[in-house]
Amino acid sequence: KQWYQRRVRALVGHLKPGSRVLDVGSGSGYLTACMSIMVGEAGRVVGIDHIKELVELSIANTSRNHSELMTSSRLQYVVGDGRKGYAQDAPYDCIHVGAAAPTLPQPLVDQLANGGRLVCPVGPTGSIQDFIQLDKDENGRITKKKLMGVSYVPLTDKCRQV
Repeated sequence: KQWYQRRVRALVGHLKPGSRVLDVGSGSGYLTACMSIMVGEAGRVVGIDHIKELVELSIANTSRNHSELMTSSRLQYVVGDGRKGYAQDAPYDCIHVGAAAPTLPQPLVDQLANGGRLVCPVGPTGSIQDFIQLDKDENGRITKKKLMGVSYVPLTDKCRQV
């Protein structure tokens, strides 16, 4: 729970009512559902994971505890390659990546709205990675900041994961 709080804290100014959010590697759906509650009825959150069974688990978990999120257009879980983002709903005010990429995935940077924030662990598998905060200003100019050292599972595809 504390780890979720640290990740959300980096996004808090961008998780506001009406925001559009992408959660890459949505796993069990816990953080994705939390973000959906934070962005309110006018917001939209997409959770993407490449493992179909995890997406099904996310849907079941959220339906059991917050069915109103699933019956509205506020929250959607999709099966897909999160490294490519989810262009159908872009641009996003906020993108959270829950697995480490060797480098920042350019499709995610491209899908970030001007004024948006992306957080992503970046670095080699099996080593300490950097938790990176990327901000895109209103003119599309990008700045990056290392927030802390972390150790995440790799951001990969289903064939390499399972």
